[in-house]
Amino acid sequence: MARLARLKLSMSATVLLVAIVFSLFLIIVMSIIQVSLIYAVILTIFFILIQCLVGPAIVRASTRLRYIRLGEHPWLESTVKDLANKSEIPMPKLAIVPDQTPNAFVFGRTTGGATLAVHEGLLTKLNQAEIQGVIGHELGHIKHKDFLVMTTLSALPLLAYLIARFTFEAAWFSGRSREKEGKGLGAALFVVAVISYIIYIVTLLFVMRLSRLREHYADSYSAYLTGAPRQLESALTKITYGLSLAPKPNTGARTLYIGDPALAKQEYQGILQRKETYDLDRDGVLDERELELAMEKEAKSTWTTINTWFTTHPPTYQRILLLREIGKEMESGRYSSERIYTRI
Repeated sequence: MARLARLKLSMSATVLLVAIVFSLFLIIVMSIIQVSLIYAVILTIFFILIQCLVGPAIVRASTRLRYIRLGEHPWLESTVKDLANKSEIPMPKLAIVPDQTPNAFVFGRTTGGATLAVHEGLLTKLNQAEIQGVIGHELGHIKHKDFLVMTTLSALPLLAYLIARFTFEAAWFSGRSREKEGKGLGAALFVVAVISYIIYIVTLLFVMRLSRLREHYADSYSAYLTGAPRQLESALTKITYGLSLAPKPNTGARTLYIGDPALAKQEYQGILQRKETYDLDRDGVLDERELELAMEKEAKSTWTTINTWFTTHPPTYQRILLLREIGKEMESGRYSSERIYTRI
């Protein structure tokens, strides 16, 4: 598992880079509005703590999940328990989300107190082998502890965005003042708003890059844990297909999902523009198999690669290609625990 060090290094580097950028941002902003830096530092630490403490409650409320009772879903409970034991991690709490789209996610403040939530749609639209692949992916996030880092990191771009919104509105009201001092304050606040928005974009790109990388690591871990990458490959296709048909993307836990509803719709719409090319049986509808083949071809697009810079998840077709490479290596007999992450 030597290559896992890359993920740990990326998490550490991202935290350091975001911290440096945000620190410079605070120094510049505080010097412009002539307020002591200590207040900004205290506010930032307080905001991060609130995010970590209140975040899980917000996720629970926004997704309307409910924790399952012991023995309520024997197969799901036993499958998660077996895979958690194999992963040598604590058994996560299990929850069901009353949503018919196929999806799943993990969240929590600690690895010991993590919750694995699955949508009702995942349990009805995927077979047991595919669900097992999804569970392996989610347990990978707990194993790697990346969901804890993402919870903390995501607070800083959000704070920069809130500062940008607040200072822009304050600058607009100050600029309407007839007094010279008011106009001067308005100009200063406008500069702060612009800087804040730039910092929001920069830090968000850092966080998004780490988010995409951690998804690849979780996919690879699932392939190793289940020994069948094809299970997750098939699951990802069905998840993307199901999410693309959903009438309205659920944004309650969007960055935590195994599949991003908004990205799924974007991927599917792009493929529909070239529908005639991918509709192999000419029936006017792209079924799951045709969608899978289409996504494989789309993975080679340069535009797709550039577009992923602004997404929290890698394109489904890139994830499928990674799993196929792992599958071929497994079939060759060269795959081992030391090579789990070598294809990333």
